[in-house]
Amino acid sequence: MTSSGDSRVEIRELIDQFYHSPAEHSDLGEFEKQTTVPAPFDTLLDHNAHMTVTVESHHGQSVGVEVHRCRQHENWYSREITLVTSESKKVVQYGIVRLDTMALADEVWRRIESQQTPLGRVLIEHNVLREVQLLGLWKVHAGPSLAALMKCSVGDVTYGRTALIYCDSKPAIELLEIVAPESSLGAPPPGASPLGATS
Repeated sequence: MTSSGDSRVEIRELIDQFYHSPAEHSDLGEFEKQTTVPAPFDTLLDHNAHMTVTVESHHGQSVGVEVHRCRQHENWYSREITLVTSESKKVVQYGIVRLDTMALADEVWRRIESQQTPLGRVLIEHNVLREVQLLGLWKVHAGPSLAALMKCSVGDVTYGRTALIYCDSKPAIELLEIVAPESSLGAPPPGASPLGATS
């Protein structure tokens, strides 16, 4: 389902936001481009929807955001995050976000800047006209930093994606999103359904 259009998100440039290229990239992990990913990662990653909604659907509970590092240069804001389930307190996703603050309404940007709510939830609750474009799928061997943040072991295999979000038809948000290894995911609870099911 990956895009064949002209839009591009360079994974190296996203990792560079917090891991200096190239020496520190392996501290996060080793990345291999994929055309498909195995279950259950396919339903978690291979789509054009917000990951916030997708992981909430899979785990049957809402998620909160933990911002580990952030930086801003002119109108570009980047942050390194994990999403954690509200009830079980399980780390279910790692991410690097790079966004153009000029492409967002002031009230949307201020809510993102407050670091209190996952990005996807902010965009949904503010009814931002948006399009999520999946650009690449990745197999990831966890490095020391990713393992520490996701509470898994160094070398564990998981999967992720790069994506681009258009807000009001403007490319606004670049994403690297990595879900927890399969041993940490667990099966979705019976009857689990998206919380606020909208893309």
